[in-house]
Amino acid sequence: MLIEIDFNSPEAIYIQLRNQIVMAIARERLHDGDSLPSVRSLAGTIGVNMHTVNKAYAMLREEGYLKLDRRKGAVVSVETAGKDKELDKINDYMQMIVAQAICKEISREEITRMVDEMYEEFRLL
Repeated sequence: MLIEIDFNSPEAIYIQLRNQIVMAIARERLHDGDSLPSVRSLAGTIGVNMHTVNKAYAMLREEGYLKLDRRKGAVVSVETAGKDKELDKINDYMQMIVAQAICKEISREEITRMVDEMYEEFRLL
């Protein structure tokens, strides 16, 4: 699994790590049942503190992307049962994105085209 951390980014490292794992799942580079590296191993590979990786894994588990197995460690396991809850969260995020777009005079058509292109990109990868 290739993880690239931008140590100069204002975004927290554990958030970057979480986001890259979610993107890898969406791009089908990680699949249900795949084991992730141990906290210690991944921390050493990317050069961060173990607590940072542990925080990212805990967040992914809480959000329904991972399960922790005593024998296998962190395993990809995407829960799809809470779809209504996820739609509510996504709606909250998208409200801010749409508000920002309106403030910057980005049209509905431009936003819709961007979302359509993103869905196509994920399907092609």
